[in-house]
Amino acid sequence: MKRMHLHVSVDDITQSVGFYSNLFGASPTVSKPDYAKWMLDDPLVNFAISKRGAKAGLDHIGIQVENESELEEIKERLEKAELSLVTEEGTTCCYAKSDKHWVQDPSGIAWETYRTLDSAPTFSGQETPEHSAACCIPATQKIEFATRKKCC
Repeated sequence: MKRMHLHVSVDDITQSVGFYSNLFGASPTVSKPDYAKWMLDDPLVNFAISKRGAKAGLDHIGIQVENESELEEIKERLEKAELSLVTEEGTTCCYAKSDKHWVQDPSGIAWETYRTLDSAPTFSGQETPEHSAACCIPATQKIEFATRKKCC
């Protein structure tokens, strides 16, 4: 089964955990000083927040899969569509080790498809936080899209 993933960068973790816990009617399943995650069944979503993005707001969107065959199926679809793809294997992000494939939509929003392999003791495999445009997106990802045509 696939699960939608949303990652939002926030300014204040404590206030945000309180807000989202009230909104979802549940406490986070993972709670760290700089990160929190809710694995919700209704709606079926992996919702995460952190202070790792360069600015508050939507950081990235993703699809979390349960097994390698689901991840491979999505990768093949993306390759068939000739989308520029960045693959990471055994990478550490958000206190988890995962295999991932990254793409950007035509508006530049980062999408990750990933399978979690195990938990990790650090946010990103680095002890010191690094602020970037997004918390986990590979720095080497530079994808160019054609400019939009004006409608009128």
